[in-house]
Amino acid sequence: MDATSIITQVSRDDEQLNVYPSYPNDKDDVERLKPKPKRGLFQSLLCCWRRNRTKTSQNGTQIDGSTTPPPLPDQQRYLLPQVRLSDIHRKCMVIDLDETLVHSSFKPIPNADFIVPVEIDGTIHQVYVLKRPHVDEFLQKMGELYECVLFTASLAKYADPVADLLDKWNVFRARLFRESCVYYRGNYIKDLNRLGRDLQKIVIVDNSPASYIFHPDNAVPVKSWFDDVTDCELRELIPLFEKLSKVDSVYSVLCNSNQPLNNPQQQQQQQQQHPQELQQVPQQQPTISATTVITQATTLSAPTMMQSQPSPSPPSPQTELLQKT
Repeated sequence: MDATSIITQVSRDDEQLNVYPSYPNDKDDVERLKPKPKRGLFQSLLCCWRRNRTKTSQNGTQIDGSTTPPPLPDQQRYLLPQVRLSDIHRKCMVIDLDETLVHSSFKPIPNADFIVPVEIDGTIHQVYVLKRPHVDEFLQKMGELYECVLFTASLAKYADPVADLLDKWNVFRARLFRESCVYYRGNYIKDLNRLGRDLQKIVIVDNSPASYIFHPDNAVPVKSWFDDVTDCELRELIPLFEKLSKVDSVYSVLCNSNQPLNNPQQQQQQQQQHPQELQQVPQQQPTISATTVITQATTLSAPTMMQSQPSPSPPSPQTELLQKT
């Protein structure tokens, strides 16, 4: 078993491929994820009547990040519990872990902030974790403004103890791991429709564009962090998130509709070309190797998802977003 497979990461080389990938139509994706229960004849007829009625009432309406997520069947509950009373008027912030808040390695790091033991196939491996500069200040402030949720494509056996050490203020209301992702074209996607929150009030903070390809208009992209002690990105993003917490809809600030890959027609075409590639991550996954505990970015930045090469020296994400506020 390869230990590094426990953690989902991007590499330094893959960070250069930080572009907006194409993504399918969200409405069709949600429908495909719904389980198909067995029904009797009467239930089938009733279901067909309801389906036709729904199509008529929702004619021309797409789940494009501007409406509340549709209800899921009883047997497929939302990923998040009900909102706490203290968070009832707050927006939901979904925060990635690896290369966004921390960087982890199975190789010894002399100045590691944490050393987390992870058991794989009966053997204990030490994971060395570096905290991103200003992460403590960032988490404390976001905990005051948002309902914060940790959402990582890494496995819980690694990410959960790291979160225990990182979140000293109990900022994270919930923690979601790889099994909560949707597996699409070799990537672990964080489908915000499944959270059970109003999409207009969700913001996702992530270094990997592949993670939020279904909802780019909800994303605040951050640069992947590895070991730069002079990095100030988290601190510089705080003013943006303070403003974002006060708007009625995050789309008034974060809308990326100028991106060509956000075009609904292109989304529909992509969905028709690859109708069977979207699936929920199975509960029982293949044999885990040490490289799948931290999934390498060759998966997250798969060439099949990239439409174009980025231009040299692009402006930082927070600079572009702050200009919109």
